Amino acid sequence: MEQKLFTELRPLYTTSKESPNEIRIRIRMRDLIYSDVLRHAVDSTMERYPYFCVELLKKGEQYFFAENHRPVVITNSLHGVDLNSEDSNFHMIAFCFLDNWIILDVFHGMTDGTGAYEVLRTLLYYYCSERYQVKLNDEGIRLVGDVISEEEWIDPVVNRTDLPIPPRNEMPKALNLIASAGLEYDHRHTVYSISISESEFMRFNLDNDGSPGTMVSLLLSRAIAKLYPDSKDPVRIALCVNQRNALHTPLAHQSLVGGIMLEYKDKMRDWSLERQSTAYRGMVFVQSQEENVLMGVASQAGITRMILSKESDQERQGAAGYINSLANRVITATVSYVGKANYKEAEQYIRDFRVWTSSAANGLTVEISAVNGRFTLDFLQTFSSPVFVNAFLKELEDNGIVYDLQDVNKLELPNIKLPWSELSIIYRRSN
Repeated sequence: MEQKLFTELRPLYTTSKESPNEIRIRIRMRDLIYSDVLRHAVDSTMERYPYFCVELLKKGEQYFFAENHRPVVITNSLHGVDLNSEDSNFHMIAFCFLDNWIILDVFHGMTDGTGAYEVLRTLLYYYCSERYQVKLNDEGIRLVGDVISEEEWIDPVVNRTDLPIPPRNEMPKALNLIASAGLEYDHRHTVYSISISESEFMRFNLDNDGSPGTMVSLLLSRAIAKLYPDSKDPVRIALCVNQRNALHTPLAHQSLVGGIMLEYKDKMRDWSLERQSTAYRGMVFVQSQEENVLMGVASQAGITRMILSKESDQERQGAAGYINSLANRVITATVSYVGKANYKEAEQYIRDFRVWTSSAANGLTVEISAVNGRFTLDFLQTFSSPVFVNAFLKELEDNGIVYDLQDVNKLELPNIKLPWSELSIIYRRSN
C-alpha cells in the first residue's frame, strides 16, 4: 500500500543534519535490557504498526511511503543509526539500547509525541511481559491482531475541503533569546533535564489555577521577562496543541501538532502568579476551541500546498525554510506536553523518561513528560549556556517547587538522510 506524503512534507523539507526533524525518546528501565526480548518486542510492535514500516520513494515530483518488509533496526549503542539510510534498512524509525536504556528514534514528520507514545505503550507491554514473565493488563494498548481502522491509517488533513479560512494577520516579532543573551557563537546543542514530583506539581497547579503545560509556559515567561525587563519585544511562548480532537480523528497516527500563542503582556507582570495563570488558561481555552484549531490546520495545509507548488526539491527546501524563519521570529520559546504517558503497569519498570527533539531554531524547546510519578522537563537548546535554565529554576525555588536537575547532556540526534542528497535510494524503484 502506498501513502502519498502531505503532512510529512514540511518537516521533510526543513530537516537537516544540524537539526533533524526527529523524536528521540530515551527510557531508562529498572534493569539491564535483554536484547533477544527487545528484538521480539520490536518485531511484535512493528507488526501492529504497519504504517510505520515504510520506506521513502519518489515518482515524478511526488514522494510517498511504500511498504518496507525489512526488519526495523535495533543497535547496541546510544547513538542509533541514520534514518532513511542503508543502516536503518531504509526505515524512518529505529531502536537502540545500552545497559538499561531503550531508545526510540522516529521521523517527526511521520508522527508526533501522541503517536510515538502509542508505539512505546505497545513496545513496553510486550517487552515487560516477556522480560519479567508477568501478565500485564492490556486494556487500551494496541496489540497484534487488532483491526486497524482507516482512521488510524489515513491522513485526516489532505482531503479536507471544509476547513475554515484563517485570518491574514501579522504577529509582531517576539523577544529572541539568542540575540538577547548574546549567544550567537554558542552552537553547542545541549539538553538540561529537570525532574519534579508529579503529585506536588499537580497540587501547585490546582492551588494556582494552572495545568502542567500552561504553568511551565508561565514560569518560563516570568523567568525570561525578569532577565530582560526593558525588552521592547514581548515574551511569547508557543504551547503545542494536539489537533486530533478538532479533526475528530483521535486514532490518526500522523504528526498533528498546532500551536497556542501565550504572550506575557506588560500589564501582567505585576499580577499574582494565580492571576497570571488564569490569564494563560484563558488564552489556552480560547485558542483551543475547535474553530481556532482548525484554522491552524488550514494554515498548515496551505503552506504545504504552497511548498508542493514549487518545481524542484531545492525550491521546496527554500520555501519551507523561509516559512520556518518567519514563524521563529514571532516565538520566544516552545513548550510541548503530550499529556500523562499512561504506560500502565509497565511504568513500575521505568526509572527515567526523556523526550528529545530538535530545538526550535530560535533556541529553546521544553519537552514535558509525565511517567511513573515524575514530571521530567527536558530543556532542549541550540546553545549550551544555562542562563535560561537557571532563571527557570529560580522561579521554581521562589514558588516552593522542589526539583532535581538530573543531568546535562549534549543534544545528539541521529541524522535523517535527505532524499535529494540520496537520489540513488529514492529512484531505485521508480526507474
